[in-house]
Amino acid sequence: MTVAKPHKQVPYTQEIKDFDRALRDVKAFRDEMRLRRSIRQFSTAPVPIEIVRAAAEAAVTAPSGANKQPWSFCIVADPEIKRQIRTAAEEEEALNYGGRMSETWMNDLRPIGTDADKPFLEEAPYLIAVFKKPYDLSDGEKRPNYYVNESVGIAAGLLIAALRIAGLASLTHTPSPMGFLTEILGRPSNERAFLLIPVGLPHPDATVPDLRKKPVKHMVYEYP
Repeated sequence: MTVAKPHKQVPYTQEIKDFDRALRDVKAFRDEMRLRRSIRQFSTAPVPIEIVRAAAEAAVTAPSGANKQPWSFCIVADPEIKRQIRTAAEEEEALNYGGRMSETWMNDLRPIGTDADKPFLEEAPYLIAVFKKPYDLSDGEKRPNYYVNESVGIAAGLLIAALRIAGLASLTHTPSPMGFLTEILGRPSNERAFLLIPVGLPHPDATVPDLRKKPVKHMVYEYP
């Protein structure tokens, strides 16, 4: 077995902010994220692809296990491909809402008001299909990746934040199972669908459920 050589070390640079500015900046980011909501009613108005591409480029800067970067981000704008994705997603969702999901799960979803109909998959100008790679392929040989779900989850979080900063709406959609995405998009055998994210401007008449987050004190703990 060949032992990999350590990477060459290079100097690290980062702007060091004074603490007052740092606090202002992080609070501004926090407050922006507090306004973010999952949107299911999108405007069909066009959005420059450069904005969506830049958000995806931000996502792939995420840290990953052993720097394997076990992800692919597929930006879909083609109306026919979006139609195929919607059809396949609604077939799976009809089974989910028709009995595949537990009664407890269904009860938890009722306040959100979702059902098997997913028009946003065609209405949003873009869909971003996020894939994870449990392993890489090199000359037909499988090479393992590490902490794949954690790594891709971090990258997806950066993507959602970048889209919000850009003034775009998004939704983390998981029409489980999502194997149809691999087939429709022609992805390689080592990729598994992780998330499907509609992206665009919110519809002018968009509404969201009147939900509340848990109190911060129940989620953030300090040990001075």
